[in-house]
Amino acid sequence: MIRFSPAPYTGLMSSRDFDPLRLDVAAFAKAAGELEGRWPLRQFDRLTESAVADALAAAHGDVAWRARGESRPLRGGDTQPWLHLSATTRVPLECQRCLKPVEMPLEIERSFLFVHGEDAAAQLDADSDDDVLALTRALDLRELIEDELLLALPIVPRHEVCPEP
Repeated sequence: MIRFSPAPYTGLMSSRDFDPLRLDVAAFAKAAGELEGRWPLRQFDRLTESAVADALAAAHGDVAWRARGESRPLRGGDTQPWLHLSATTRVPLECQRCLKPVEMPLEIERSFLFVHGEDAAAQLDADSDDDVLALTRALDLRELIEDELLLALPIVPRHEVCPEP
């Protein structure tokens, strides 16, 4: 397993290093690669725009994530590259009842099938229950994680019991 952290690389070495900011998905899937790490929440610009600024300044949260590649065989000897992704974090949002900050846990667990070309991805995505993306040689995993966390944001964030009536 390869471990990644935003600091200089200190994890386990393998015959092939994978960069989560420029991930070759096909090679990662073929190698059944695994990456995991933590990135500071502040590195997710679009996600932090949804947060309460004052509460975010005091927060020191991270996004913990893990990615695993898989290559599934098809008839005829070809393979399908898959990426299995999970991430967790806590984001301070504004409670819609009391307007005070409420720290919301976000958790995602998704699997993506990668195909050649945007057209093939769009067509297969419309016809399938699977999440389908176009295959790229340089996927920014942090950006994909941020997209998925944004989709996981609650529509109406609120405390279970507000601290003030």
